[in-house]
Amino acid sequence: MLIYSKIPFSWSSSCRAPVTGAAPFLKRDALCRSQQICSIDLSLFHMTKRMKPLLLKYVNKVWNSIVNVGIQPAMPYVESRRTKLLNLLALPSIPFMFFYTVVNFVQGRYMLAGLNLASTLSALMVFAMHRRRMYLGARLVLIGVNLLIYTFTGLYFHNGAQYFLLNILIIVILVNDNRRVVIGLSLFIIIAHLLILFFPQPPVFGLPVPEERIWSNVATALLFVVLALLFFKSIQSDYEREIEGQRQALTIMNRDKERLFSIVAHDIRSPVATLDGLLEQFRNGLLSKEEMGAATAVLHDRVSRLSNTLDNLLRWSARGMQGIQMTPTHFLLAPLLAELELFFEPVVQQKKIPVSISVPSGVALYADRDQISVVFRNLFSNAIKFSFPGGQIEIAAAVQEGQVVITITDYGIGMDAELLERMFSGPQDPAYGTIGERGAGVGLLLCSEFVRQNKGTINVESAPGKGSRFSIGLPKGVAAPHGAISTGAET
Repeated sequence: MLIYSKIPFSWSSSCRAPVTGAAPFLKRDALCRSQQICSIDLSLFHMTKRMKPLLLKYVNKVWNSIVNVGIQPAMPYVESRRTKLLNLLALPSIPFMFFYTVVNFVQGRYMLAGLNLASTLSALMVFAMHRRRMYLGARLVLIGVNLLIYTFTGLYFHNGAQYFLLNILIIVILVNDNRRVVIGLSLFIIIAHLLILFFPQPPVFGLPVPEERIWSNVATALLFVVLALLFFKSIQSDYEREIEGQRQALTIMNRDKERLFSIVAHDIRSPVATLDGLLEQFRNGLLSKEEMGAATAVLHDRVSRLSNTLDNLLRWSARGMQGIQMTPTHFLLAPLLAELELFFEPVVQQKKIPVSISVPSGVALYADRDQISVVFRNLFSNAIKFSFPGGQIEIAAAVQEGQVVITITDYGIGMDAELLERMFSGPQDPAYGTIGERGAGVGLLLCSEFVRQNKGTINVESAPGKGSRFSIGLPKGVAAPHGAISTGAET
């Protein structure tokens, strides 16, 4: 009887045909083990591939936690960089000096081993003192202890330690603001360096180190110098980038502040001028009792409107204190134009200019309502200002290819080709209206920028003596049902 005759019939996971007998079974078993090993290797490869980013992330986290010991969020930028520089210099010193502590101890240089151990402990104390926020103490320990150690070992062991004094000199210059301290320590380091070079002492405290050790120490010291200077350069570059970023932010904030002031001044000037005119008539007694009674109601109404306007402007200005920001929403166009007409009603009545508004019902915009309100107020104010008394202003809207095109047309004094060419290129000289109204010279520039920020277009057609037509194209909004759309300014 064959030995393998009792092995039951089975299917191999690697082949789809049954096998029987001893030799086929052995081949199948070897093949299965080989495939299992390959499968394990492939699984390990995928696991390693998945673990690599996590491992790198963990290593980076540990590294940052070490080199940033003692750095607080509220620390000045320069102080945080100085603290990090000391950490970076102290970190490699710990294994480096401890290694030579062991080597010198084994080789019988017990004094040098003790000094290396003291240097190792001083590097550890830097981290401990930084953690306790004893920043000045950490600097004094690192500089003072190592200055004495390197001077002594350079004089008596001739191990090239004078080159480590260059590291101390760089640290002294980079981490101290006190000029007297910097000059005093620098002179001490220079004198110590010269003493080691020109007045070496006999090795009475132990055997001199081999020449290979000297070369190693010199190379390490110079490497530290290079790393320290590179880090200092990175500090300067980061500091310059931060200053440049702050300068640009300040420029933008100043520009936005000027815009906000011009907008507030523009929107308040017209109502205040109307109130001033009515009060002047009161004072001069040009109104009868009946007219005074009617004018009182008008004054109350206009003061209420002015108060509402101020509230809206202050709210919008407060929102723009950190820079004019765009907050697009869906809102109906008709209520905005109705507010516009009501806002300028006193001036329109004063110049007896009929205003025609033609807007299809349900037309909505998707833009920043406050910014678009500023655009329309500026353009409508200009249309009134440059229209002759008894003239006409037309406001119309139409939907064209996903945009809502709003036109504001007046039949006033118009503009020549030269003025049209430079209209949106920058602030213009203030222009005077048909009855002496004075502008600010920044309105059209603001209109152009606000329209552009809202992904719109603005165009103008004009001719001297025939008037002007401004066309503003803005993204079409969605007229949401059940009052979900914004129809007025938020309060």
